[in-house]
Amino acid sequence: MSEKTAVVVVGGGYAGVMAANRLTQRDDVTVTLVNPRPAFVHRIRLHQVVSGSDDPVVDYREILADGVRLVVDIATRIDAAGRSVRLASGDAVGYDYLIYAVGSGSADPQVPGASEFAYPIATLEEAQRLRPVLDTAYATAAVTVVGAGMLGIEAAAELAEVGRTVTLVCGGVLGPYLHPRVRRSVARRLAKLGVTVLEGPGTKVTAVTGDAVRLGDGRELPSAVTIWTAGFGVPDLAARSGLGTDALGRLLTDETLTSVDDVRIIAAGDSAAPSDLPLRMSCQSAGPLGAHAADTVLARIAGEQPALINVGFFGLCVSLGSRAATVQLASRDDTANGFSLGGRLGAKIKHSSYTGLVKHLADEGRKPGSYTWAFKDGKRQRSVRAKHGQAPAAAERAV
Repeated sequence: MSEKTAVVVVGGGYAGVMAANRLTQRDDVTVTLVNPRPAFVHRIRLHQVVSGSDDPVVDYREILADGVRLVVDIATRIDAAGRSVRLASGDAVGYDYLIYAVGSGSADPQVPGASEFAYPIATLEEAQRLRPVLDTAYATAAVTVVGAGMLGIEAAAELAEVGRTVTLVCGGVLGPYLHPRVRRSVARRLAKLGVTVLEGPGTKVTAVTGDAVRLGDGRELPSAVTIWTAGFGVPDLAARSGLGTDALGRLLTDETLTSVDDVRIIAAGDSAAPSDLPLRMSCQSAGPLGAHAADTVLARIAGEQPALINVGFFGLCVSLGSRAATVQLASRDDTANGFSLGGRLGAKIKHSSYTGLVKHLADEGRKPGSYTWAFKDGKRQRSVRAKHGQAPAAAERAV
């Protein structure tokens, strides 16, 4: 009997779980998922942790295929030459193929005082650290949310809905991804909730103290609690392991999601930079990229040529408190347009995404290979050709 192929998936978020479950299609493959937490974090619900309205933790037994071995540990280094992953515990896990799905987290704010006095909320632990701070603050205490992307908007709306006095500092425009018409609609909803929105070039934060936020235009805002949502970063595991990354630290890959340095390492999710043209960091792309990464590994095991990625977008869902949301529609190349769905219908769609994402993962665990994605971007390969000046042939290196 031939030896089984060992595949290690580093990271147990949307992309990592999808990839791990999909790999169990073959009986001759062993799958190990390495993750620092013993439970799955439904990350798009972190803003609800901040307000105390919901819990984003899901038991891995509900979504992970029976054939996947879960190792609760932190990956500290990838030894590509030795084909192993070094762990914080001192152990190592060997692999024939590795799927790099470490996700993303808070970016280093690089603003004086922000690391000391502001609270990031891009991970479960960060959101949990903020919760008791809000609980002990006076009900009328000024809360400042820095950063007006989706997480900042959602956190501001959630807190205002429960009676907090919230100022949302954009550092530019509200919801940069949003179409201007949709942006105005979101602004009206925030105003109705009582959120003060500060937009414009002068609203870039220049310093944070224990009780204030300073802006580029010279204003100083009183702030008993400052929440930092501006920007995302990725773990530096790939860079520390000597693998090629983009400027943000995402693993550089070809269009099959295979590392440009090692054919046995495949990336997925927020930590992947295919052709140095990464997709938007989102759960919307994480599922398809996780599935595609698994398909690339399975193709290589079968001696077949992996397919090129083809992932499109429908838009963006932004929750605006518990009773409303805006669904910004977009073309499949992720260009926002002037169409949106809002109010209670938008909230219904947003809430269905909470259950739908977990259901997709669980379904793939029960029936690996069943997951498909409806949205595809027919323009991506033209973008790749334009960037690199040639056809985006997948670089097939000898295994």
